[in-house]
Amino acid sequence: MPQKFVRRPLCQAVTVAALVAWGAPSAPTLAAPQDKPAAPITPQQREVIRRSVDLVRTDVIVRNGDGQFESNLKKEDFDVFEDGVKQEVVSFSLTHGGRVFNVAAPPPTPVQEGILLPPQRPTNDAAGRIFIIFVDDLHLDFRNTGRIRELFKKISKELVHEGDMFAIQSTGPSSLAIDLTYDRKRLDEALNKISGAGLKPSDIIETPEGQQGPPEVRYRAHVAFSTAYDTLKNLEQVHDRRKAFIYVSNGYDFNPFPQAREVANAERMGMNCNHVDPFTKQGNEFAEADLAAELAELTREANRANATLYTIDPRGLVGGPDLDEKIDPVEWQNYIRESQNSLRVIAEQTGGIAVVNQNDFDKALKRIDSETSDYYVLGYYSSNPDPMKRRRQIEIRIARKGNYSLNYRTSYTLKPLPRPPKS
Repeated sequence: MPQKFVRRPLCQAVTVAALVAWGAPSAPTLAAPQDKPAAPITPQQREVIRRSVDLVRTDVIVRNGDGQFESNLKKEDFDVFEDGVKQEVVSFSLTHGGRVFNVAAPPPTPVQEGILLPPQRPTNDAAGRIFIIFVDDLHLDFRNTGRIRELFKKISKELVHEGDMFAIQSTGPSSLAIDLTYDRKRLDEALNKISGAGLKPSDIIETPEGQQGPPEVRYRAHVAFSTAYDTLKNLEQVHDRRKAFIYVSNGYDFNPFPQAREVANAERMGMNCNHVDPFTKQGNEFAEADLAAELAELTREANRANATLYTIDPRGLVGGPDLDEKIDPVEWQNYIRESQNSLRVIAEQTGGIAVVNQNDFDKALKRIDSETSDYYVLGYYSSNPDPMKRRRQIEIRIARKGNYSLNYRTSYTLKPLPRPPKS
């Protein structure tokens, strides 16, 4: 029996929209008995049901009993099931050693009458690996700029090779916006521009509170999430490739250092911090829920784009705070744990790994390199037309005999239905 190792759920999401157009025949008219009977309703007059279905794609890594990648499988060797119903695999590609082989494209979409489309342009792009290097410099420490640049030198050396396509995007003053390219010189040039611009603990504590806690903390997180979201949305146009999203950040915490902030706020208002009325404090009770909701939106979009997020905390093993920061050690550890947990969620919910609280970046980059070098990409059109069934389970089996372990995404979620037009 094949052995299956399943990653955290979520695959590239798809949209299924059913549009029903009813064509009703006109009301019958009175006719003389000698008249001919009314003509039968032609197929064009009957109700027309149209359905638009996007291709569901998922990548799968197959290893044999010796732990080696199995590279001789064909499209017929894979059985794909959605919610227990077998699906027809219509697209198939193998990427081995970073190069693409055995590409079986899906059948062309039927052209509707009255719509003139240009012929599909063939592509000669053989890049099997696409890397998006996301520099969240709004959440990177300025004092760690040298360490951050050393990390990116390792990414350039260990991960991005000749023939790989990559793009670089930053969230803050580093001002990096490099579109997909093969030119490694662009990567080397970007290294010298990277600089941390994150908030220090004292900046967070001394900033006046808003209705939802520190306003600058939320604003910076929203900038990072929206930038990553838009970048992932653009990746939906790239197909049949494993898209690795290298997410470099210190992580997120919507409620950092709550006790220190409460004391500082009381001092600013001239109150005794030991006699603060708990019912008059400004609310940040839903900080964890708000953060979880925003992370969920980000990971859902990543899976719709069939992109795998690999999060890296460049701080490595984190000790205590800087000597000039007067932070309670317990609050500091809570802050580190919460921010690193956010990076774990992003990675695990998209099938990647979180490189946090460790200094061995070389080992982590080699693992990412291995996972992005050898894989299959399978595609099918879902046989379930129900747009209300948004979350769908995927199971992949190997039809041939042998001891195989499979690593793939086990579910996907449909895109939200479009809002009805305003009247």
